[in-house]
Amino acid sequence: MKADMSEPASQIDEQSFRTQILDAARIQVRRHGEAKTNVVDIARALGTSHTTIYRHFRSKADIFDALVIEAMRDEEEMANRFVETDGPIVERLEGMVLALHARKRERFATDPEVYGLYRRIVEERPEIITAYSVAMTALIARILADGVRRKQIRIDNVEAAAVVVRDAVTVFVHPAHVATAVAAGLPSERMARNVVRTLCAAFQAGVDLV
Repeated sequence: MKADMSEPASQIDEQSFRTQILDAARIQVRRHGEAKTNVVDIARALGTSHTTIYRHFRSKADIFDALVIEAMRDEEEMANRFVETDGPIVERLEGMVLALHARKRERFATDPEVYGLYRRIVEERPEIITAYSVAMTALIARILADGVRRKQIRIDNVEAAAVVVRDAVTVFVHPAHVATAVAAGLPSERMARNVVRTLCAAFQAGVDLV
């Protein structure tokens, strides 16, 4: 990513080094797993001291949190593309859910050690999960609101409908559920598509939500 040269050089350097720490931590987790990765090893990989790492992150847990938050922001950016695009609402919602599901499945299959960091977030940092849920619900609401404006659907409470969609598709994007679906060999993509299409059919028919 090209640095914004309007920012002070020191700030750019700080951001760059923070990114380097996360990159090094990701490599260490992949090699040794979460439990055996420590700040000293991350610092050694960067050719610096652990005290330098602590100037950017308070603890190993803080680094792991940042890795998951980075992945979540990537997912939010991907989901936002379906908000910004044009087309029938069912295609946009379906596309968003399937893309998020595919991204989680890919990470579970190709990057299991880093994927495992989601688990500790779910168990230890519920506020991060809540923030992610709020952001995703807002994106869903924007798609639904656009569908109402275009008269593709008929709902009287966009916010409530967005929560319904979020709750219905959580099973296809929650890390634990995705892992279970992969292990069980479930036809999760087809299941996700059917859920979204059923919800959109209800919205097209007109539903009253509170």
